[in-house]
Amino acid sequence: MLTSLKVLRNIFASAFFISSSIALAQLNTGLPTIELKTGIYRIQAELADTPKTREVGLMNRTSMPSNSGMLFIFEQKAVHCFWMNNTKIPLSIAFIADDGRIVNIEEMQAETTNNHCPRATVRYALEMNKQWFSERVIIPGAVVQGLPRK
Repeated sequence: MLTSLKVLRNIFASAFFISSSIALAQLNTGLPTIELKTGIYRIQAELADTPKTREVGLMNRTSMPSNSGMLFIFEQKAVHCFWMNNTKIPLSIAFIADDGRIVNIEEMQAETTNNHCPRATVRYALEMNKQWFSERVIIPGAVVQGLPRK
């Protein structure tokens, strides 16, 4: 009897973990999108503009279309650092000033907890697939157009 209870408890715990993971993975799907442009390239960016959507970001996703990304928008300019805990795909992040100029770009490995920070205070950060910026020769100083103003 005791063994049966342990098995049932493990089954319920596993089912809860799986359903929680699925819910977390789906939490940031269906976000509003915005079209951004840098140089000749157009980007479909999902908006992460609330504390919860910024916290989850692109966690648990296993792929992202090539010209898609996630734009993080903060209420205040600050040194907003990012890490890749529970993020399954490697990403590049561009930290963007209010005028749309890219301050710096960082390459981020999946499933790591290293901090990636802007070199100046910013309100915007754009995550794209790893090396998206370098493959298109988009460097700091380039302008991202179409940023929403808060």
